[in-house]
Amino acid sequence: MVDYRLRARIFIGVISVLLGVLLLRLVQMQLVQTELYRGESRSSAIREQRVMPARGAIFDRNGVLLVDSAPAYSLLITPRYFDPKNIPLLAQLLGVPDSVVANRLAQARAWSAYRPSRVFTDLSFETFSRVVENLYRLPGVQYEIDQRRRYHTPARAAHALGYVREITREELGQLQQEDYAMGDRIGKAGLEKFYEKALRGVPGRAFKLVNIHGQEIKPYRDGAEDTPPISGYDLHLGLDYRVQALAESLFVGKRGAAVALDPNSGEIIALVSMPDFDPEIFARSVDPATWHYLTSSPEKPMFNRATMSGVPPGSTWKPFMALVGLQEGVITERSTIYCGGGYLLGGRLFRCHGGAHGALSVREAIQYSCNTYFFTVMMRLDVNTFRRWANRFGFGVLAPMDIAEQNPGLIPDSNYYNRRYPRGWTPGYTINLGIGQGDMTVTPMQLARYVAAIANGGTLYPPHLVRKLVHPETGQELQPKLPPAEHIPIKPEYFEIVREGMRRVMEAGTGRWVQLPGIPSGGKTGTAQAPGGRKDHSLFIMFAPFDDPKIAIAVLVENAGFGATVAAPIASLMAELYLTGQVATTPQRRYMLEHVLRQRSQPLSETPVVQAAASQ
Repeated sequence: MVDYRLRARIFIGVISVLLGVLLLRLVQMQLVQTELYRGESRSSAIREQRVMPARGAIFDRNGVLLVDSAPAYSLLITPRYFDPKNIPLLAQLLGVPDSVVANRLAQARAWSAYRPSRVFTDLSFETFSRVVENLYRLPGVQYEIDQRRRYHTPARAAHALGYVREITREELGQLQQEDYAMGDRIGKAGLEKFYEKALRGVPGRAFKLVNIHGQEIKPYRDGAEDTPPISGYDLHLGLDYRVQALAESLFVGKRGAAVALDPNSGEIIALVSMPDFDPEIFARSVDPATWHYLTSSPEKPMFNRATMSGVPPGSTWKPFMALVGLQEGVITERSTIYCGGGYLLGGRLFRCHGGAHGALSVREAIQYSCNTYFFTVMMRLDVNTFRRWANRFGFGVLAPMDIAEQNPGLIPDSNYYNRRYPRGWTPGYTINLGIGQGDMTVTPMQLARYVAAIANGGTLYPPHLVRKLVHPETGQELQPKLPPAEHIPIKPEYFEIVREGMRRVMEAGTGRWVQLPGIPSGGKTGTAQAPGGRKDHSLFIMFAPFDDPKIAIAVLVENAGFGATVAAPIASLMAELYLTGQVATTPQRRYMLEHVLRQRSQPLSETPVVQAAASQ
């Protein structure tokens, strides 16, 4: 009897312990680790699908559609439900090797076995239809109708707009908390990258009941828990696609950049970097050969020369030197400097092109582009004052703008020269700064911003592509977040003096042959030395109309010769189209157009630098 009771108590105790363990485990799973198991248990009966929003469109300043999206077909695999025995069937339907499907399946499983991964994108409609017809034979496979970017005008504006491409594993690891998934597309450069969050919108959710084979049966709770996607914002730009397209056509066979700004707001009217690329190639998979050309060829088509190409400004720098000299009091409106053909320093003659100019005022020095005059101004300044004023004009610093790819350029000061020449340096190292040569580099964007400030009398606006963001469904408008404009502390009358000198350049100086028909303007040509024995760079800056400026332009054509020869006519034709809506058909303007189209940059293969690299 005692043994029976003891055995009963032991049995009851064991059962109680087991029930207690099971109860504790149940509490742990249901209450403590609910998030861990909810997804797995829920996904065994309910499939959660992301519903991608419509990516925002992009319009030019006149409302012309530049970019929108077209349907794109993708396949997704949920590894938990996909039978590897079906790899050959899926590969046959897709027209790819079995190894490709196996590799994509392995990548999807590494990301998540229970969540669908986009493994094949940009399928043709024919391929997509063939797979959809056989979905009943492919448990774990589903489809998604997404979108790809579509371009509508002759203007590529590739470096301004940027492009969209499939997210990388590294990016996915950084952005997974922001609802990105494998196979998603993301902005990689330009506006597509800078405004990614606004353009992308917010994905929605749709829940489907699935069977044990992973096949959809019907919407879960008739769609009561579904959330619709929220479309991205449309971008409305200051870009004028006509001016952009014209400039791109004028740069055929050339390397360089052109930037046109509205001097009254900083809006970017055109931004050209050549050679460029067709952003539509990224709407589909890019083959390795094309990607190698884009990223590794000497032409560097992905490199944004408008904001990153640093070159000496040449004589386009002389209006800056005049403004600084006037403000610092080392020259005056009426004082003159004598040019006898050069500047003698330490037994070395720094020559002036064009021979001896005689006694020149500041306006005449700009008109005739006298080197001697601006050598003298530089010798009357110290290099730290030079740098301080250059920074005020936006040189040597990054601009606050909606293009992330930038180069601040190089503006030297005494610390720079102390580091570079530890054995000592003299004014002979800095005299060439007065004519935009020597140890200094600027970008076309910085030059455009500088000439815009001269045009408007001293206001430095933040350059920007986007005028406003508009939601296509609600009509809500957002303004881009721009810092306030900066005032350059130079007397207004000094700007007028320099503007007058630039008007003389266009009427009776090196820019007279590119003067706009019936529209007075101001400009300055420039020729900058290129390293490695290459042909000089051609530069030009201008603004128009003279009395009420509406456009300011900077053009750089690499290894193309004199500024008046190539860069100046490109800027002139751009300004004319923007201001009048057409390019005049007079004999002079036709000749100018034909002349520009004939010009070419010195081929890279002919330069000593490239030849040396090729021989290694």
